[in-house]
Amino acid sequence: MKLTNVLPLLFSAAIAAQGVTDNEIVLGQACALKGQAQGLGTGMQTGLQVWFEKQNAQGGVHGRKVRLVSVNDGYEPERSVQAVKMLIEQEKVFAIIGAVGTPTAKVTVPVCTEAKVPFFGAFTGAELLRAPYNRYVVNLRASYFQETERLAQYLVDQNGMRKVACFYQDDAYGQAGLEGIKRALQNRKMELVATGNYKRNTLAIAEGLESVAKGNPDAVVLIGAYAPCAEFMKQAKANTGMQKTVMCNISFVGSNNLLQAVGEAGEGSIISQVVPFPTDSTVPVVKEYLADMKKAGKEAEVGFISLEGYLAGKLFTTMAEKTGKNLTREALLDTVVAQKSLDLGGLTLSYGPQDNQGCDSVFLTTIKKGKLQDVPTTPQAAPAK
Repeated sequence: MKLTNVLPLLFSAAIAAQGVTDNEIVLGQACALKGQAQGLGTGMQTGLQVWFEKQNAQGGVHGRKVRLVSVNDGYEPERSVQAVKMLIEQEKVFAIIGAVGTPTAKVTVPVCTEAKVPFFGAFTGAELLRAPYNRYVVNLRASYFQETERLAQYLVDQNGMRKVACFYQDDAYGQAGLEGIKRALQNRKMELVATGNYKRNTLAIAEGLESVAKGNPDAVVLIGAYAPCAEFMKQAKANTGMQKTVMCNISFVGSNNLLQAVGEAGEGSIISQVVPFPTDSTVPVVKEYLADMKKAGKEAEVGFISLEGYLAGKLFTTMAEKTGKNLTREALLDTVVAQKSLDLGGLTLSYGPQDNQGCDSVFLTTIKKGKLQDVPTTPQAAPAK
């Protein structure tokens, strides 16, 4: 066989090993699909699938259909490592997309980096995915540092609160959010008046609540998943010293899931968000999302998390389209780095040689009469990365 005939075959085999064939792009997702954080994983999965189904119906990416393989990791680091290794080694995925959580990302990003597999659009704002810069990590959302800074602006700068406490999950995620609110307060020459924590995947919040209550806080910043945060908020309402305390959550809590779990105890609480309001059809990409969710019969799952999954999916296929027919991991990552201004439909992202985070936008929502609403006159962007 002539060398000129061999080279295309070798190239084709190399591409296939990276999760790309002539007809398909295979992506992997390791996330919580069962357990106390399952609403986060299933939300991301739904958004991704809805976008990919639309893209595939329109011919895919340069003729290739996108197939998503989702694996339950239970929001546990050890299981997540096993899941990601299986997806890379057995399923031969092109990239990991839509992962959920900081403690899981902390141990799976090194696996992906060593294998030179992109870790794309994860549902976490942890700094460890942003600094030091890692070429193989592509973030869509703003960071937890930016979310907690925005909460500090609201609580301290806008409303004059001086006593802020933090209740956090006792792991890498909780520590990331805790560090964020500490930094935000230090910038205002303040310190937390109290802290309390709980173990991941439990509802054991009593001891943490007791510790927080001792600080008699004006506000509490909660860094956790929806089930334990909802339990904390309900029990705090029953504490005579905390009935007027403002409860604040960051985006990872899962707003829709929290809303369902917390009931009346959520009234007046604040939640920071990193994607547009999921029913705001004045934003073109949200209008598109709502139409696609309806077409897919997923209207009951419209929310911030599924929208974030949808956006992550759109970002991936947009980058893959721009990369061209000869899709490789390195070529895709080169395409991402080159995006100085990318409009996903009313949502502008920006990347660069040492910048793997696309969006800086942060805004606040509140629960009023059992529904999520925007907090009026909220700035639409956090400080620069």
